[in-house]
Amino acid sequence: MGAQTSAVQGSPVRDRGAAAAPILRTELLTVRFGGLAALSGINFQIARNAVHAIIGPNGAGKSTFFNCLTGVLRSTSGRIIFDGEDITGLPSNVISQKGIARSYQITNIMPNATVLENVRIAAQSRRHGWNMVSHHGAFADINAKAEAALQSVGLLSKAEELASNLSHGEQRNLEIGIALATEPKLLCLDEPTAGMSQAETDETKELVQRIAGDPAKDLSILIVEHDMQVVMELAQRITVLNYGAILAEGTPEEIQRNPKVLEVYLKT
Repeated sequence: MGAQTSAVQGSPVRDRGAAAAPILRTELLTVRFGGLAALSGINFQIARNAVHAIIGPNGAGKSTFFNCLTGVLRSTSGRIIFDGEDITGLPSNVISQKGIARSYQITNIMPNATVLENVRIAAQSRRHGWNMVSHHGAFADINAKAEAALQSVGLLSKAEELASNLSHGEQRNLEIGIALATEPKLLCLDEPTAGMSQAETDETKELVQRIAGDPAKDLSILIVEHDMQVVMELAQRITVLNYGAILAEGTPEEIQRNPKVLEVYLKT
């Protein structure tokens, strides 16, 4: 793995908003399961309009951290501040309403619904009190937002196909489309290239770069990913977790040169 990453150069997607307040930060975030500390006092932040990756060996706390940020898991102590608001302990549906969307490591779609229906339900979830009968333009509006999300991920031409008929890579990208349909400020991608062929991985990298580079979306992206080449090409900043604590943080170039990271994670 080390030989592969040493040849890869980080290529920041954009630097807009670097001077602004972070879109998300955590303060001493801690999660304990009995006597085991899965996360220990994590102080972390994501710059606005940035692509930030989290890496680390198995058991480092990556999934626990993701689950805390998205409301799947409650922290034991500490705070999560999103867009200036304390969201610590809020349930996942409320966090979604506030503008954090997530894709999952295991494909999480409705296989017997069409591609469009999968995305349309997500678009509907952002409409408080949405009612097709009482709001005559609501259905057209929801459809338009769903189609725009599919256009973003290159699946509009397959809108009427059953999701189960998509290839694995297309299903993973549909998940990103579902997340985008909720109009998030922060998009959390959990292993977005897991199980993909090299061609599918390349397409997904291009997709994430395109989304991140779209100024109309005003979107920050947080990625948990095992593929180091994907991480080094997409992320502007990388945080390395180990045993529930932050081992290192920096640019892709800094992480590749960090001796602690090379010893503990990259094994070079």
